[in-house]
Amino acid sequence: MIREPIVADKFYPADRVLLKDQIESMVDKKATPRKALGVVSPHAGYSFSGKVACEVFSNVKLTDTVIILGPNHTGLGKAFALYPKGSWNTPFGNAYIDSDFSESLLSRSELIQEDVTAHLAEHSLEVQVPVLQHFKPDIKIVPITISATELAPCLKVAEQIAATITDSGKDTLIVASSDMTHYESQLEAKKKDKLAIDVILKLDEGMLFKNVEEYNITMCGAIPTIVMLSAVKALGANSARLVRYQTSGDVTGDYSEVVGYAGIIIE
Repeated sequence: MIREPIVADKFYPADRVLLKDQIESMVDKKATPRKALGVVSPHAGYSFSGKVACEVFSNVKLTDTVIILGPNHTGLGKAFALYPKGSWNTPFGNAYIDSDFSESLLSRSELIQEDVTAHLAEHSLEVQVPVLQHFKPDIKIVPITISATELAPCLKVAEQIAATITDSGKDTLIVASSDMTHYESQLEAKKKDKLAIDVILKLDEGMLFKNVEEYNITMCGAIPTIVMLSAVKALGANSARLVRYQTSGDVTGDYSEVVGYAGIIIE
């Protein structure tokens, strides 16, 4: 079972050489990669958010397997939808699913379900994969889209992910794929995004859930970020740092209606 890319030549180059050149131009070559438990990485077109994503992964020692949690923009499929086996094709070749980990997770969780449908037209996880492959060509992935909106099941899933990682005995990075505020002025976006970023840096998933609702922060991957935070805290995370924040306006020069992008590392 091979998932073919849906946003190649839209969000990133479909040509392998052009893709490699673009990513290399955004890598932080002065970074010293170190162990991390989780990250927040954006998923817009590389010309807009690629610099943020590449700086995040420049600073992280990638594990053999990476769990990618992303929002379900399409509404298709299950609330917690796992692409269970096979591979995802990109211009860099196939990124294989860690089917052993996936099977263990499915056997542990009644909430996470095997579901290919949710992934067929979803870009939020796909956009992460070529960057991950650039830094670790043999990387294995565990892709999960999330459309759940209530906190309790998300915390339960986080607990199950953390327990599966612990049982595996292997370090496993969790990537929360998310853009920040959508289509507001630069001033408003930065103000709202700070309310989200500040509580992520405090590792406070409950307050993130509260702030997103209370202040109408259009952070599309808020729920995946909440799941990631809860899981990595169960694995011993105790600190976080903001690597880079920017908006689409910083690229286009139009600050009237922007999208925010934050790169955060949790250790």
